[in-house]
Amino acid sequence: MMKRRNLVDSFNDAIAGLFHAFKTERNMRIHFFIAFLVLFAAVFYRLSKVEIILLFVAITFVLVAEMVNTALENIIDMVQQDYHPLARIAKNVSAGGVLISALNALVIGYILFYDKIDKPTLLLINRVKALPVHITAASLLAVIIAVIIIKNTNKTGSFLRGGMPSGHSALAFALFTCITLISGNALMSTLSFIMALMVLHSRYETKVHTIKEVIIGAILGIVFTVMVFQIAKI
Repeated sequence: MMKRRNLVDSFNDAIAGLFHAFKTERNMRIHFFIAFLVLFAAVFYRLSKVEIILLFVAITFVLVAEMVNTALENIIDMVQQDYHPLARIAKNVSAGGVLISALNALVIGYILFYDKIDKPTLLLINRVKALPVHITAASLLAVIIAVIIIKNTNKTGSFLRGGMPSGHSALAFALFTCITLISGNALMSTLSFIMALMVLHSRYETKVHTIKEVIIGAILGIVFTVMVFQIAKI
């Protein structure tokens, strides 16, 4: 005969489930970290009560979706230990639900914070940007030369494939930085950043580069481009 559960036991089990998802699922920890940063930004920028409520709803939606996805994956692994195409479809659909909730939260956050970050970002950009087109060309050339030198020093991969750092990531983020500095527009900067991230993800997903190589390439592209633009202003 099963022991009757009281309300305290139910709460303890629910909290244990939350802790298990946090400890075992990397994506859950990422969601919590991003939620912390977003809520800190909401306090810093003094969002209204309605805006904070929208953030709470979006964050909760993402966390719940991730927990449901984790629970479903564990149930599928328990019932179907061998590979089965239907089990794969179920997991993919569940992960798709998490993706939709995350994109929803991203759109809500972007809309709420757009006005808060657009003007400060524009002021910062105006301090380092230089409009002549040849400066952009010079910055991209500097990034290419830097990538070639570093790859030859490490003797790993070629410029177009493999090795430290990722040349594609460096150029993608160099272009993102150029667009940001020249346009001074938060929307244009966001769209170019998304495109740069897609390049970074494709290089990692196809196993051409490690995550370390694409991140260092991205940092290299940003740093060298900003340096060239600042030097051009002297």
